Amino acid sequence: MTTHILYTEFILYVNNLQASTVFYSKLFRKIPDLNASGMTEFILSPNCKLGLMPDNGIAKIISEKMPHPNKGTGIPRCELYFYVDDIEAEYANALKCGAKLISPIADRDWGDKVCYFADNDGHIIAFAVKQNSAK
Repeated sequence: MTTHILYTEFILYVNNLQASTVFYSKLFRKIPDLNASGMTEFILSPNCKLGLMPDNGIAKIISEKMPHPNKGTGIPRCELYFYVDDIEAEYANALKCGAKLISPIADRDWGDKVCYFADNDGHIIAFAVKQNSAK
C-alpha cells in the first residue's frame, strides 16, 4: 500500500520564537496562520505549511535520543527553496527583512536563477525562478 500524503509541514527549530515569527512574517508578507506560545505556522500553499518551534520545545520531545537543537544554532541545518514569480522583489524584501545574504541572484548550473540567504538561526532560504521564466 502506498502512503498518500495529505499535506506537508516543515518545522524549523528556532532559538527565539518571537524574533523568528517577526522575521518570517516580514519575509512572507503575511501574519502567521497559527501563533501559539510553542508553535507558529504559516500556510504557504494549499498543501504546504512552514512551522516554527522553539528549540526548548522540541528538546522536551527528543531529549533522550537526540542532541539539543541549540547545539546546531547558527549553522546551516536545512534549506527552504521557494520558486517565486519575481526573484528581484524577493531578493530586495529579504535584505529589507534583515536576512543574511549568502549568495546574490545568479544563474545556476541546474537550470534555475537563485539567490541564497540565512535567517537568524542559520537556516538557508533560497528564492528561485526557472531560467526560461526568469525576468
